[in-house]
Amino acid sequence: MQYLLLVAGFILLIKGADFFVDGSSGLAKRLRVPSMIIGLTVVAMGTSLPETAVSVTASLQGKNDLAISNAVGSNIFNLMIVCGITAVITPLVIKKGTLKREFPFSIICAAVLMIFGLTGQEVNRIEGIILLVMFAGFLAYTILAAKRSRNALDEEPVNNKLMPMWMCIIFILVGGTGIAFGGRLVVNSASEIARSFGISDNVIGMTIVALGTSLPELFTSIVAAKHGEVDIALGNVIGSNVFNILFVLGIATTISPVSFVTANTVDCIALIAMSLIAMIFCWTKLTLDRWEGAAMAATYAAYVVYITFR
Repeated sequence: MQYLLLVAGFILLIKGADFFVDGSSGLAKRLRVPSMIIGLTVVAMGTSLPETAVSVTASLQGKNDLAISNAVGSNIFNLMIVCGITAVITPLVIKKGTLKREFPFSIICAAVLMIFGLTGQEVNRIEGIILLVMFAGFLAYTILAAKRSRNALDEEPVNNKLMPMWMCIIFILVGGTGIAFGGRLVVNSASEIARSFGISDNVIGMTIVALGTSLPELFTSIVAAKHGEVDIALGNVIGSNVFNILFVLGIATTISPVSFVTANTVDCIALIAMSLIAMIFCWTKLTLDRWEGAAMAATYAAYVVYITFR
């Protein structure tokens, strides 16, 4: 039964990602804004709903000690596996603007989180509010960027064959629902299968559950890249990483302060280091090639081995 649920979960993820990307792409064209903006906002927030639900629920119950580990772990997965695997399937062409603005900002977010954690061995409510203010600023920036891009496109003729707005919204909602339920089915069934083989809950939590909450980003980015929507694929990863730290952890720590342990410092350093490596790869020819994507995935595999035995 668990194997059937696992297959059903993956089917929902794949078809949900198809609908979600088509709807998001249609929305970008209908609103006459770059796909990167939609990837940084609508797609990123939609695919980060699992992390949001888990962290907020845990905070309300006063059990959010692992909130930082989950957020940072998901960000490392997004960067090294989502970008890596997507690049292996379809090399990603990177825009200079992304490497000068959005990508560095995601690294700054990780650095701010680490600084907050190291001062007092926790991320308190005031620091959580600061993270939320930074997120509001990020949203304001993307909205202004969207307005500038839209003004630049106003003189271009409108394509009457574009997907209607109502259909874009339905595709996004249906796709997002499929991704959410598919991810839950995969996590639950995979966890039960792993337990039947005697694998510990700790290893399951650090691997299968972390993978499960990031499956929306993985499938959405892969499908986006295969559809030629590279900006959505990359914007999804960068936006999700910013969203996880500034909004998800901002909400969680505002509700209830989160302790910051040595392992969190190591994970933040790992995230920053891996982000810099990914940026170096992207700056070379402004393309993330297949071998670079494979190297990123291999680096993540080594990281998983480390966190399993630390």
